[in-house]
Amino acid sequence: MAGRCELYTDKAGKYRFRLKASNGQVIASSEAYESRASAQNGIASVKANAGSETVDLT
Repeated sequence: MAGRCELYTDKAGKYRFRLKASNGQVIASSEAYESRASAQNGIASVKANAGSETVDLT
């Protein structure tokens, strides 16, 4: 089963994402992004570099 990205807003109001394994364990966390679109681009970059079967963006 693929990992999953979770997009969220941190306490400072910036956007971040976590990459979670299929068992729910966090295996990577992103830097802070000023905009949601920038964070989504970061997720797309992870997906492109990890392989499409590895990361689910939903």
